[in-house]
Amino acid sequence: MASTIGNEKSVNPVLRISQLDALELNKALEQLVWSQFTSCFHGFKPGMLAHFEPEVKAFLWLILWRFTVYSKNATVGQAILNIQYKNNLSQTEKYQPLSKHQKLWYLIFTVGGRWLEERCYDLFSNRQLQSFCRIKSYINFGAGLLKLCGLVNFLIFLRKGTFATLTERILGIRSVFCKPPSVRQVGFEYMNRELLWHGFAEFLIYLLPLINVQKLKLKMSSWCLPIASLSSSENTLAAHCKECSLCGEWPTMPHTIGCSHVFCYYCIKSNYLFDMYFTCPKCGSEVHSVQPLKYKIEMTELH
Repeated sequence: MASTIGNEKSVNPVLRISQLDALELNKALEQLVWSQFTSCFHGFKPGMLAHFEPEVKAFLWLILWRFTVYSKNATVGQAILNIQYKNNLSQTEKYQPLSKHQKLWYLIFTVGGRWLEERCYDLFSNRQLQSFCRIKSYINFGAGLLKLCGLVNFLIFLRKGTFATLTERILGIRSVFCKPPSVRQVGFEYMNRELLWHGFAEFLIYLLPLINVQKLKLKMSSWCLPIASLSSSENTLAAHCKECSLCGEWPTMPHTIGCSHVFCYYCIKSNYLFDMYFTCPKCGSEVHSVQPLKYKIEMTELH
């Protein structure tokens, strides 16, 4: 009991979230390695790796195991998070690395187990003999039992915070910090504000495409700048049809929508096609019909 207490004090326990993050990083690395490897065979015949996929994956995971767990006592995800494996079966108070037997059994359980599951599925998928069907049922039962044990182990891990996987619990290997965890430099209040702001920004990114910004802008401009509030010169231009109510330039191919204001043909047509509920930005009149002016406007210079 005394040795156990001393062992607990000599190591730095790892948070549950850090252990789960390490597992997710390991999965992401494996997917990245496999995608990079398969991209090398895009120019070959399709399905070339299908028959040997379990063996190829096992070989890649063997290389990863050789340069991570075997040499550094830590996976890639653990190394990123300043975590490594400790031999929890040792009775000493100091840190003890994994033994060779633990490393080899770790390889067998992780790499060999996944290879056996995939290869057995291929071997017995098309067999119709009674003996093969019986073996397949036994394998399925064993796989289901292992998954159930993994679920129970995960629930225990959530309760106690040690041995995130069933393999770690069976082999007696535990995740500890390589160095004492540093003091948090960022306050929780700042983190909460950042999280709140990022959540609000994502909500706006999702919501803005659903809002007709053009119609809202025109509606607000019609409220803030009604025709009565225009200056005498602007009223004169609007009355003499010498200014497009959208672009403010001399109207090109002047058209009207049923009110007393004039628009360029391309300005009113593009806005009306974009928004079928388009209204005049000057007076707020709805578009009844886009018609050309019935009288000619001559281009004259204004001085």
